[in-house]
Amino acid sequence: MPEHPLDRYRSKRDAARTREPVPPPGPLPHGKNDVFVVQEHHASALHWDFRLERDGVLVSWAVPKGLPLDPHSNRLAVPTEDHPVEYADFEGDIAEGEYGGGRVVLWDRGTYETEKWDDHEVKVVLHGSRVEGRYVLFRTGDRAWMMHRVSPPPTGWQPLPDRVAPMMATLRDSLPPDDDQWGFEMKWDGVRAVVFVDGGRPRAVSRNDIDITASYPELRAMAEAMGATQAVMDGELVALDESGRPSFERLQARMHVQGEARVRRLMGSVPVTFLVFDLLHLDGRSTLDLPYRRRRELLDSLDLNGPSWRTPPAWFGDGPSVLAASTEQGLEGVVAKRLDSVYRPGRRADTWVKVKNLRTQEVVVGGWKPGEGRREGSIGSLLLGIPSDDGLRYAGKVGTGFTQSSLRELHRLLAPLEVGTTPFTGTVPAADARQAHWVSPEVVGEVRFAEWTRDGRLRHPAWRDLRPDKSARDVVRES
Repeated sequence: MPEHPLDRYRSKRDAARTREPVPPPGPLPHGKNDVFVVQEHHASALHWDFRLERDGVLVSWAVPKGLPLDPHSNRLAVPTEDHPVEYADFEGDIAEGEYGGGRVVLWDRGTYETEKWDDHEVKVVLHGSRVEGRYVLFRTGDRAWMMHRVSPPPTGWQPLPDRVAPMMATLRDSLPPDDDQWGFEMKWDGVRAVVFVDGGRPRAVSRNDIDITASYPELRAMAEAMGATQAVMDGELVALDESGRPSFERLQARMHVQGEARVRRLMGSVPVTFLVFDLLHLDGRSTLDLPYRRRRELLDSLDLNGPSWRTPPAWFGDGPSVLAASTEQGLEGVVAKRLDSVYRPGRRADTWVKVKNLRTQEVVVGGWKPGEGRREGSIGSLLLGIPSDDGLRYAGKVGTGFTQSSLRELHRLLAPLEVGTTPFTGTVPAADARQAHWVSPEVVGEVRFAEWTRDGRLRHPAWRDLRPDKSARDVVRES
């Protein structure tokens, strides 16, 4: 006896345990073969179910990253069992433990016209509320298909950029006086990251253009929660202490970690939160040229708040109160952004101003001196520099703030970079240069300090940690 088209569907489901329609065996309904539906399916892996009414059933494919809008980007489409036509109206939760368990959202529905349908290729024209255009599904293997958009992209649609360098703020000693023209955000003590989300999958890039996605799996849950939203977001990855404040010291345990197993072990003891403070691209539209106030409105509309991600508040006007609150809460400071400021990738602009409660400075390591006493056989101090137009300017040495693990990591990084001559422009004091091991200026770190001296040296610096998210060419004197 020939198999009924819905036998596979029914065999995977118990009508008493699922909310999905499970029609009894019998004749199939007769339709016009012109209904399509796309359902966003938050199962064990987020995907979009693409279904076409055909001969009394919904012929179905699972599309992991959603329907393509760019003709230059094909999407994998995995055939699944035929579904009953009643499924075109289904949305809701499938119980955990059941086949396809998870939330189903009706993402789009409309009509379609068939241009070609055979065992190797299906060509249709879709007329939906969110998707309009000609698509073709073509077989590439026994169970593998691809989905291609034949029509041009929607009017005004722009592809997700490959890279957006983060915009940087200019350090100032005080807030702007005309604070009714500015928005104010807390300054977060963490790792800057630009996160690209497409098809429910994240890609995180550090300030020095390193892909750090694998180091922070917490971002996957945020991307899945965003569903079909396509976005580029600017923010800070932070590790919160027991009182809920960002702790750069805690974050150090995650910053240098590689290897999936080790990262997952640390997720329990040192969880990371992504604090989103700007929106650079949204659903096929660049937002770079929009004023900050409008970008902020769009960001707030996404309601990005979850277990490991959130959108911190911004305040418009009354900057001194925001700065006072940052001091009271033990935060790093405040970033002020002009309400009419556009986003300038990779630029340090005076339309963004930061005021710090703690003086810190990124530095480039140009050498090190051997330790004495308890540090004998290890690093005693680092010789630091700040890049300038005429080379690496000496900014002093730092010998405090290290842990045993940080000293070991520094030695591991600096040993292969040793060179025979000083990398610094100008003169290094004889006492500092004595017994120095010079290195190629590639390693970036951060110190806290009291003030700058008249001759451009750091007074009372203390080591904070390495900054692998930043490159030597990005380091500038900030005050």
